[in-house]
Amino acid sequence: MNFDRGWHGPYYTRPMAAGSPDLVDCTRLAEEKAVLRRDYELKELPRIRDLLAEPTGVLHASFAFAKQPTGLPGAKVEIEAMAPLLCQRCLQGFGYRVQAGSDVEFSASASADPESEREFYVTQDGQASLKDLAEEELLLALPIAPACDAPLTCGNAPGYVTGDEDVDEGGGKRRPFSVLQDLLKKT
Repeated sequence: MNFDRGWHGPYYTRPMAAGSPDLVDCTRLAEEKAVLRRDYELKELPRIRDLLAEPTGVLHASFAFAKQPTGLPGAKVEIEAMAPLLCQRCLQGFGYRVQAGSDVEFSASASADPESEREFYVTQDGQASLKDLAEEELLLALPIAPACDAPLTCGNAPGYVTGDEDVDEGGGKRRPFSVLQDLLKKT
């Protein structure tokens, strides 16, 4: 093709989508038995962002779609991440390894079968957000009150006494509420 002749203007096309699509047709993917993998930056997950000690880390997610025995589309959602959480004992950051998974059944309505072992995910026009599915799975896997693995050596955690009685440095018995007793006597 000779580019020196003819029209020399710009070539216009519609923009290409950035990355892989987030909204997917669950029924079509279940019929095709598709397996999709996605990686999400933890800082880009709005429901997770405030739980992180620092905005780093990646959530690796896998979605294996298939038709369920009920006839509805479903997927096995599996996630893996190293989430930087804040220890509730010492208030220091630590890495919490997450590896979790669950079976999800997609439905157009919120009516779930109480006998089902799968979670129900309500779709909009048969489509689901993979990012939302992965973020929800991570939320379910994170601890309510994160704590490091070593309570005795945990950052600034309070010391633990192993004996039956609480003893101060002088060898005498320490009574932490004795000040309250003195205050009650004054009133």
